[in-house]
Amino acid sequence: MNNNVIKIFTGGANPTLAQAICDYLDLDLGRAEVRQFSDGETLVELGENVRGMDVFLIQPTCAPANANVMDLLILLDAIKRASAKRITVVTPYYGYSRQDRKVRPRSPISAKLIADLLSVAGAQRVLCVELQAGQIQGFFDIPVDNLFAMPVLLQGVSEWVDRGEDLVVVSPDAGGVERARAFAKRLDAGLAIADKRREKANVSEVVHIVGEVSERTAIIVDDIVDTAGSLTQTADAVTAMGARRVLAAVTHPVLSGPALKRIEESSLERLLTTDTIPLRASAGPTDKIGVTTVSHLLGEAIRRIHNEESVSSLFD
Repeated sequence: MNNNVIKIFTGGANPTLAQAICDYLDLDLGRAEVRQFSDGETLVELGENVRGMDVFLIQPTCAPANANVMDLLILLDAIKRASAKRITVVTPYYGYSRQDRKVRPRSPISAKLIADLLSVAGAQRVLCVELQAGQIQGFFDIPVDNLFAMPVLLQGVSEWVDRGEDLVVVSPDAGGVERARAFAKRLDAGLAIADKRREKANVSEVVHIVGEVSERTAIIVDDIVDTAGSLTQTADAVTAMGARRVLAAVTHPVLSGPALKRIEESSLERLLTTDTIPLRASAGPTDKIGVTTVSHLLGEAIRRIHNEESVSSLFD
């Protein structure tokens, strides 16, 4: 790719992923300085020319979400005012995506607010990985490409199971059945569903497993692991019903609060996740978590968008 017509910049949320994407594309990461004044305000300075260029700005809005969102918006404004021809926001993890509807009479729809902020700040296209709710794409009046990490996770999981092993894919809730069914189809595996009751945010209880898991290797599939309550309860319930092994494949490793402790103490054998969000530093000691990269997936999408080629095959 021609470094003279395309530029890739990143904020501080996940520079390792941004560099891996640049390595895939054989490009240099753009020079941009993001720093804070003593009063906490963010200052951005671009270190190179972007006039008339196709610019991709990589920044997941993960924790600390508010700081990373603000850095993203100010970077966008700087690039827009520097006369870039087109700006594509690459947000592997779209923060606030779980606030996609009014759940109470006077609550906000924060996912829509973030979409509006990105558009006003200068985004002309958005590239993300597994939005919590597909309808978030409709919150934008600009093109949105929502990629799926399934091919990456499938490849990783296939290295953890033996050929001919009797597999069953488990959805931790009814909302994830479509994802689990697609995963099971590609593994030629059975399907099971956890019947879950959620009393309030981040608090849920697995009541029953619907499906046959006895004497089988169970693979729990989900898009986000946050406090890991649902994941570990599902793992323990599946184990109690006689599963031989319990693995998990989850796209976004939020891993907040007691998540790591819960995973370590659960019957879960291994958790495979991606680098859409950098693992917390405290995640290092556990041997239960493996990470596979989405850099090639995102890099290929960036290459196709820049060359005005179809990206639809990447959705399969």
